[in-house]
Amino acid sequence: MKPLTEQEIRAAFVNCTKGETKRLSVPRDLAEQPWEDLDYLGWRDPQAPDRAYLVVELDGRPKALALRSAATGSGQSRRSMCTMCLTTHSGGVSLMVAPKAGKAGQQGNSVGAYICSDLACSLYVRGKRDAGIGARLPETISLEEKIRRTVTNLAAFIAKVTS
Repeated sequence: MKPLTEQEIRAAFVNCTKGETKRLSVPRDLAEQPWEDLDYLGWRDPQAPDRAYLVVELDGRPKALALRSAATGSGQSRRSMCTMCLTTHSGGVSLMVAPKAGKAGQQGNSVGAYICSDLACSLYVRGKRDAGIGARLPETISLEEKIRRTVTNLAAFIAKVTS
């Protein structure tokens, strides 16, 4: 992924108002992000941990989503799989809900997906972050194919939000 500026990120949101976009928290450490290892940039709002954001480059342009994570019970130990990168975690996957773009979102319609709670799918796929024993099922496809699958899954999620 190519490095993005705060202005590019704010302009890329497809499912929130201009006012919400101005108020949302963008990471202050953009220059230190491992851009070459990211298929998308994901982060949680430090002031509101139930809010998360992600931005991905699709068709040469960044697209960003505002998300909310569903409340989870404390001490969750059930293993779940991320629908984006197919990494399994014990308590490390959250249901992330995105308001739909446009009028549908204003009417309260939303789309959800189970995503790595720390939004670090790119690092799990590349083996740069460890989710524990058995987190990545053995596969015969190449790293490039795993990356392509993750981006395809993310693009499909964004398409559901914008349709």
